[in-house]
Amino acid sequence: MTKLSVNINKIATLRNSRGGDIPNVVQFAKDVQRFGAEGVTIHPRPDERHIRYQDAYDLKPVVYTEYNIEGNPIPKFMDMVLEIQPTQVTLVPDSIDTLTSNAGWDTIKHKEFLVDVIKQVKDKGIRTSIFVDPDLKQIEGAKATGTDRIELYTEAFAHQFSLGNKNAIKPYTECAELANNIGLGVNAGHDLSLENIQFFKQNIPGLLEVSIGHALIAESLYLGIENVVNMYKNKLK
Repeated sequence: MTKLSVNINKIATLRNSRGGDIPNVVQFAKDVQRFGAEGVTIHPRPDERHIRYQDAYDLKPVVYTEYNIEGNPIPKFMDMVLEIQPTQVTLVPDSIDTLTSNAGWDTIKHKEFLVDVIKQVKDKGIRTSIFVDPDLKQIEGAKATGTDRIELYTEAFAHQFSLGNKNAIKPYTECAELANNIGLGVNAGHDLSLENIQFFKQNIPGLLEVSIGHALIAESLYLGIENVVNMYKNKLK
């Protein structure tokens, strides 16, 4: 079964909008695990507009499933993850002012940089994943960096699926097949939702993990977080 890692950035956004500590991100991480999530994901950004760097440290003792920290490997980020040593570090090429992740790595252009960063992370015994577009050349390039896994950037699929274009899954299927054949694990994330997750799962061979935040939290406003976590888990079987 594909693991569900819940991205709790939006919980931090809600907290920060009012000040104080409600909702509490540490308690929320405990709860989603208790409800059945197999992982917790955070993506701290330099301006700390949602998850703060201190949150990353505070969450470490309570995440007993898989702890996935995403982000651009700037020095502050690297210092943090090498100290915390989460289960997985997912490298994302965010610009400092980006609203949300909007592109994968050019694994060919940035090969030397990624090789160096990935070695630092793996030397600490941390699993590595890199955010990539569904492009076969980029998957091949990812293999050359030494990463353990890739995370397929799924925004294009989600958008096309909402328009009724199920053929949008094809490049993702092809990339997953290639990754499986060359020894890369496959994760996925971005705009996956209850509407599209089952179809995505059924068409991606060897899908190990999905990281879902915005849609899952929005759906939970209507259906409740415990119910939604278990709805995702049923669709990922």
